[in-house]
Formats: sequence, structure tokens, C-alpha cells
Amino acid sequence: MAWFKKEPLVGAKDGKVRMPEGLWIKCDSCKEIIYKPELERNANVCPRCQFHFRISARARIDLLVDPGNFEERNATIRSQDPLHFKDQKGYPDRIKAAKKATGMEDALLAGVAAIGGHRVSLCSLEFGFMGGSMGSAVGEKVTRAIEDAIRERLPFIAISCSGGARMQESVLSLMQMAKTSAALARLGRARLPYISILTDPTTGGVTASYAMLGDINIAEPNALIGFAGPRVIQDTIRQELPAGFQRAEFLLAHGFVDMIVERKNLRRTLIQLLDFFAGASGAPAAPLRP
Repeated sequence: MAWFKKEPLVGAKDGKVRMPEGLWIKCDSCKEIIYKPELERNANVCPRCQFHFRISARARIDLLVDPGNFEERNATIRSQDPLHFKDQKGYPDRIKAAKKATGMEDALLAGVAAIGGHRVSLCSLEFGFMGGSMGSAVGEKVTRAIEDAIRERLPFIAISCSGGARMQESVLSLMQMAKTSAALARLGRARLPYISILTDPTTGGVTASYAMLGDINIAEPNALIGFAGPRVIQDTIRQELPAGFQRAEFLLAHGFVDMIVERKNLRRTLIQLLDFFAGASGAPAAPLRP
């Protein structure tokens, strides 16, 4: 007589075994099947080939800041529809769907945080919200985050993950490129550091404005970074592009980024840089909020 009875998994009323969904994920690079909890424990980096999966804006912030030390600001700023833009869907419908998918009002999460005891002004783009595209709301929130850094004498850190300017806002979106760049010029005149973190992908108007203007530009491994995509460029110039074109390693070799840092080492690297900038300024780290 058996000591136990083998029961079918949940949902197997017809006698067929049902595996729980969502426990496994296929790596886009090495095609290995990875146990999802293992992937999450490894900061969403493939343990086999070190491929860096995209993660949410909030997950990026949680990985970098001191526990419980992020204060979100300007959370209610949201995009309008001044052009009454419509393609297959109306722009308000696309915004509504993106809000439902991400729980965010727009594609940027911004606020003040502590990293290794250093207070910083920090913003992070959410690719899940219309491809992390920069419209008027995103440009305004980036600008306000820079202005917070100037007013409170804080370093500024921006994490980019974007397809570029938001076409549904046309020239109003393109204006944000000049707006954010002008704010960074004021940050530079205030002699405050700006660290830009470039993740996959960082393209279009975001690349052509604030993302590439850091005092230190840090890229994640193999991140796609550029203005127009490589396929568009190749089809336009009708020439074969170099191997690895527009990937982080190519940009590092050609002087467009300062370093490539794996996700697991990014917080430690930021703390070292913030320690350096605090020492170079001759001032102690900004005190933490009570």
C-alpha cells in the first residue's frame, strides 16, 4: 500500500497536471528558462549570461536608495491632450491604459532620496508607460527635480529607459529637450553634480537632451543607446553598421559613456561617486531628513 497519494496540481479537474503560471521566464539573450524567483533575487539579471532584463522605475529606485528613504514629489503631474491627437486610439485612451498597467500618472517617477547617506534628487523613467516617452509632464517633472537639486544643494541622478519624445504631443514634446537641458545648465552653474544612468533602451529625444549630459554617464551592460535606431540608420545610409553599434560597450569604446556598471554593482558605484563629489566640494554629505 502506498504511503502517500499523488494529487494533481491546482486546477486539474480533468486529471491533467497543471503547472502554476508565471514561475518561469525565458531569457531574451541565452534563451535559458529561468525560475522567476531566482531571477528576482539576482536583480532581474540572468544568472547564466548576465543579460539585464528591463525593470520598472520603482524597482530601479528600490535597488539604489537606502531602505525606506525615497520621498516622491510632483506625483500628480499628468499629460493633457492639447492637440486632440488620435491614431488607432485617442491619446487620452492610451494614457488611461498606461496608467492602469503601471499605476503611475505618467512615465517618470521623481523625488528625493538617500543613497549611502547622501541626499539626492532622483528621477527614473518607466518604459511600461508608453515606452518611457517624454511628453510635457515628463519634461516638467525632470525640470522640477533639477530645480529641487539646485534649491536644496543636492546631486541630481537621472535613470533613463525611453523610446524618446512622445509623438502624440508633437512640438510640445520636443520643447522638453531644450527645457531639461537649460535646467541642467543651471545645475552646472550651481556647481552641483549630475549622474546619468543609461539603461536599455535610451533613445530618441531623451538621448538627445538630458540623458547624455551627465558629469558622469553610466550605462548598463549591452544597453541600446542612441538617437535613431540602428535599423533606421542602416536603411538610410545603406551601409553595414559596425558590430555592436549603439550598444553600451561600443559607446564606451568611442567615449560617449564613462563606465559600464552591472546592476548588482550600481548602488555601490553611486555611493563611491557621491562620496567623491562630497569630498571634492569640501562639504559633508547633506543630512538625511528626520
